[in-house]
Amino acid sequence: MGSRRFHGPGRDHSGASKILHFSGQVALEPDANSDMGVSVVHAGDIRGQMQAAPANIDAVLRKAGMERSDIISLRFFTTDVDGFLANYDAYAEWIGPAKTRPPQSLLGVNRLVLPELLVEIEATAAG
Repeated sequence: MGSRRFHGPGRDHSGASKILHFSGQVALEPDANSDMGVSVVHAGDIRGQMQAAPANIDAVLRKAGMERSDIISLRFFTTDVDGFLANYDAYAEWIGPAKTRPPQSLLGVNRLVLPELLVEIEATAAG
């Protein structure tokens, strides 16, 4: 019997001069009045968090001199897979203008670092 290989979505970026690995981006904002120095944006609102977390990715990309079109993979973590899928258009509206479809994974988890967080996004970019 011959060997079979799975050829899932993937991209070769061997010519990239810069690779940027993101830690998990969540819907947080600075808050001097908080014990941790940050507070959750859109607590309990999955759509709001699906819009706020990518905005943090944009900020990191800008600081690195990169754009959304440089994103080569995404990993989504959520405490509510059904809610995430019902609001997937929020992600599509964010990534659409970049005219790219990076490989992505969606993982359901019991909890994120703070109980009010519903979505966390890890990303990799190459330019």
